Amino acid sequence: MGTLDGKRIAFLATDGVEQVELTEPLKAVRDAGAEVDLISLEKGDFQGFNHLDKGDTFTADKAVADANADDYDGIVQPGGVANPDFLRMDPDAVAFFRAFFEAKKPAGVICHGPWMLVEADVVKGRTVTSWPSLKTDLRNAGATWVDEEVVVDEGLVTSRNPDDLPAFCAKIVEEFAEGRHEDAPQPAGSATS
Repeated sequence: MGTLDGKRIAFLATDGVEQVELTEPLKAVRDAGAEVDLISLEKGDFQGFNHLDKGDTFTADKAVADANADDYDGIVQPGGVANPDFLRMDPDAVAFFRAFFEAKKPAGVICHGPWMLVEADVVKGRTVTSWPSLKTDLRNAGATWVDEEVVVDEGLVTSRNPDDLPAFCAKIVEEFAEGRHEDAPQPAGSATS
C-alpha cells in the first residue's frame, strides 16, 4: 500500500514547463499510490522543455477552467520560465491554484513556479525558496525568501531548481500524506472559516 493511496493530486502545467520538474514529481507521487491529473490552460497537448530546448509533449487531462480544487488533495506547480508566466496570466489558473491555499491543502512549488504564489496572493508571511531571480518578487509579496534545497511551511513545499528534485519529491509525498494544514495562514482576502 502506498502512502498516498486514495489521494488525487493536480499538476498544473502548460507550454514551457521544465520537463524534469513535471516528470520526477509525477513519478514520485504516482509511485506513492496517488492518482494524478495534468491540468493545463486547455485540454490536450503542451510542450515540455529541457531548459531552453524543446523536450517531450504532454497531454493535459483537463482544462483548468473545467477543474475544481475540491476534487484534489494537493497541487504541484512545476517551473520553467514560460510555464508559470503563461499560467499567471490566466484568471482560471490563478483561481484554481489559489483555491488550494484557501482550503489549506498542501502544495509543491519549484523553481519559477513560485510566481504563481505571488500572482495568487498566497505567499505573505510564508517562508519559501525559488529560482534566485524570483527572490525580489517573493519578498515584495511578503514572503521570507531563503536559499535552501527544500523549504516546508505549513504544507507549502518549495525548492530552487532541478538539482533539488530528490528532496522536493520526498517532501511533497510527505506533505500530501499529511493532508490539510489547519495552521496554514489564510490567504489575504479570503473568507475565514
